[in-house]
Amino acid sequence: MGCCNRRCGLIAGAVFGAVVAILGGILIPLGKNIIQRTVEKEAVIEPGTTAYDNWVSTGANVYRQFWFFDVKNPQEVLQYGISPVVLEKGPYTYRTRYLPKENITLNPNQTVAYLLPLGAIFEPSMSVGPEEDKVTSLNLAVAGAYSLISPMLHTFLENKMTATNSSLFQHRTVKEMLWGYTDPMLKDTVGLFVPYNGTYDGYYNVYNGKGDISKVGIIDKWRGERSLGFWNDTYCDMINGTDASSFPPFLDKKKPLFFFSSDICRSVSASFEDSINLKGIEVYRYTLQPITMASPSVNPDNRCFCRNQKFTNNCSIAGVLDISSCQDGRPVYISLPHFLYGSPSLREAVLGLSPSEEHHSTFLDVEPTTGFTLRFAKRIQVNMMYGPSNTAVLDDETADMFKNELISPVQMLEIIQKVLLGTGVAIFVLCLISYCIVRRRHNQSKLA
Repeated sequence: MGCCNRRCGLIAGAVFGAVVAILGGILIPLGKNIIQRTVEKEAVIEPGTTAYDNWVSTGANVYRQFWFFDVKNPQEVLQYGISPVVLEKGPYTYRTRYLPKENITLNPNQTVAYLLPLGAIFEPSMSVGPEEDKVTSLNLAVAGAYSLISPMLHTFLENKMTATNSSLFQHRTVKEMLWGYTDPMLKDTVGLFVPYNGTYDGYYNVYNGKGDISKVGIIDKWRGERSLGFWNDTYCDMINGTDASSFPPFLDKKKPLFFFSSDICRSVSASFEDSINLKGIEVYRYTLQPITMASPSVNPDNRCFCRNQKFTNNCSIAGVLDISSCQDGRPVYISLPHFLYGSPSLREAVLGLSPSEEHHSTFLDVEPTTGFTLRFAKRIQVNMMYGPSNTAVLDDETADMFKNELISPVQMLEIIQKVLLGTGVAIFVLCLISYCIVRRRHNQSKLA
């Protein structure tokens, strides 16, 4: 009787284990379905959703960090034409994107329009020194004038330079170089980012994702147009992807992420590199590939970005992008810092450069379920004919909020699924083995 009860108990245990395991197995697709429906609902850009609140006002602190190349031998460069020797100085850090989007308009075609206000607040604790630090760098007015006017007028320009005590190089504060100063030759305000504070980027018009979550955040129009008009080419003028602050949810590692950057006046793509842990959150790291800045001989798609045949040696130089067409004709060239992925001739012309993928590449860390960008290092070097970093960093407070509101519930559901499945299988197997042992002993005792 006792043996029978033991076998019955084991059979019951095995059945219970099987039921628990089946329940765990059922919860896996059910849990995924619940997560997917929740994300699809909360990722829509409309009042009342989690995405909308974070979209209007950026949750994470966004910082723009600048490094300058301090020219150590300006007189030798001017007198003897030797290569400039530079020393990198920085970072000088500013908090940006702290202002909420303005003039938000919800459109009936499932798009939302807005203006992105621009502002920068200096962060001394994250900087190598004060804004009043001085650097010796190119004279923006002189370098620009040489490139903009006819060579026949260079004598006039040089007379003007002499009269105003101007030179190809100048010694100015970081604040002046970035945000502007009155140039004695032009009698006007000159700076790398003039004007900036109090201005706007946009209008942007993006899809809100309602009815098709795969389009959420995708730019429909910028400044009222679906193409840029900077490059006189259908391909190069395309506006692709989002503004990089977020992407449609449920990322596929095999597919690149596309985003438009008004800083460089074009759209680019980033490819999956690795899964990493960011303050307890699993994120996908996407990086800008070398082919993005490759010469047209390597990447034919870049042919339409080549606008200066002379400077680029018939478009054979890699690593620089002429954005003068979107800078009012100013001879501004964009590259990665230290001419990373650029042609060797660029680095050989300046002494003191040391490109490094670790320090100078552009990358995005994106949470794969929601598509939210939690860290973005957009590293850009600004060059003029004859470097700054835009880094969005996930702070601890936002990381905790993200983990508590999204990651923790998702992880808890996954843990419950795994515990139920594992416990059920273990109970089932243990009971089944025990039942077989007991039955075998029972049969042996009967034979004896």
